[in-house]
Amino acid sequence: MERLHHYLDTQLARAPDAPAFSDTLGHDWRYRDLEAAVADVVDLLRGHGVQRGDRVMILAENCCAVVAVIFATSRMGATAVPINARQTAAEVARLTDHVAPAVVLMTSDVSPDAIAHAERLGAGPVSGRFGRLHMVLRASAPDVADDVAVQLYTTGTTGTPKGVMLTHGNIRFGGRSSARLRDMGPGDLIYGVLPMTHVFGLASIMTAAVYAGVPVRFEPRFSAERLYTALTEGVTLLSAVPQMHALLMQYAKEQGHDRLRGGRLRYVSSGAAPLDPAWKRKAEAFYGVAIQNGYGMTETSAGTCATSNAIGDPDISVGPALPGVEIRIDDSVPGGGDGTGEVLTRGPHIMKGYYRNPQETARVLDADGWMHTGDLGRIDDRGHLHILGRSKELIIHGGFNVYPPEVEAALNDHPQVIQSAVVGMMVDGDEKVVAFCQVSDADRPDAEALRAFAAERLAGYKRPSRIILAQDLPAAPTGKVLKHKLLDHFAAELSRP
Repeated sequence: MERLHHYLDTQLARAPDAPAFSDTLGHDWRYRDLEAAVADVVDLLRGHGVQRGDRVMILAENCCAVVAVIFATSRMGATAVPINARQTAAEVARLTDHVAPAVVLMTSDVSPDAIAHAERLGAGPVSGRFGRLHMVLRASAPDVADDVAVQLYTTGTTGTPKGVMLTHGNIRFGGRSSARLRDMGPGDLIYGVLPMTHVFGLASIMTAAVYAGVPVRFEPRFSAERLYTALTEGVTLLSAVPQMHALLMQYAKEQGHDRLRGGRLRYVSSGAAPLDPAWKRKAEAFYGVAIQNGYGMTETSAGTCATSNAIGDPDISVGPALPGVEIRIDDSVPGGGDGTGEVLTRGPHIMKGYYRNPQETARVLDADGWMHTGDLGRIDDRGHLHILGRSKELIIHGGFNVYPPEVEAALNDHPQVIQSAVVGMMVDGDEKVVAFCQVSDADRPDAEALRAFAAERLAGYKRPSRIILAQDLPAAPTGKVLKHKLLDHFAAELSRP
């Protein structure tokens, strides 16, 4: 079986002195440096009893050591379980109980939150050519299948955690597809701010980079200022979520820049949320290159569909299926009909299943291998997929279907709105449309003017009954807005008349 680390072996044979990864700790690794770091992690883990089939949890923020741990577990036949260190102690405890790892590692030199977890767990420092980490031993027994490379936990999980088991084949496919889609080559430089604890950063950035031999500049946390600087210093490939793009453009605006100047940027993509036409035009004018869109989820190794559009193309779909991937629409679900329905997908990108959760696995993976995504969409006459939102986020107001991305697109068209998120709220037996708009205090719009702006663009049943303005919206480490937290987070504002 081909494993994830075989991509590393290929680069070691091809160009061992080529640049590989750098980070904010001062590491600047070539492939031979990465291999030395991997060897030290393997020695460390084996010396503490880690064996094939074990889970190795790493509470992490982006740095070179995370890459070394992931490739080391691949060499050992163990499974890496990257968890974002910014999760709370209660969340980490819950996930640790579910994972039952042999060891827990922490990227303590790059993450204040990892230091806090290390102190709470009584972890001790360990060091090697990978740098310095903290580690604590746990009691476990191997029980993960030999082909599982990585186990990732879905964003915003509530109740029983869902650990997505991704095979070596899944991750290799995701990395290879991303590299080919972006036409990655050794002359490129990737900005790696998307966390490797998320499938986007792990497969589409880290794995793609090793497959193609492209160096990555890691950042542990997003900063609009640092990103702007990096884009003027040679970064050629930028993959981010809409919030990051919006905050970067807001930062540039505050600095008196209407567009990015200088640098070698040639490819920009946006994922994890739908695009809208006005935002796409604005972003392309800012970057000076086309904005590509895509669709995927943790369970599909990040990639299912992606665009390859020219600048100025009005297409706001997520593109056609990637080579080797199938998609279809099931219009029998609630909110479906006339070509609209739940997105189903099948192919080498589909997860093995949810760890220790066969019931949920059986619910989303059918006997024919189709993954039931829970997303509503339609396929146009060119074979491009359009995502209309999560089926569970569909708002039924006054008997009409309201798709939140359509309302968000209208609000995002306002020049003073950084981004918006729309949810339904049950009031007196009907589901009301409620919008939360992220704005800058220095450039804050008038709520009534914003309501009138939306009314010009939306049918009456789609218009928000409430618009809440805020400087920040609750978000995952990737920048993806956590819609399920909005009503509770803004409960005080919503309680006011």
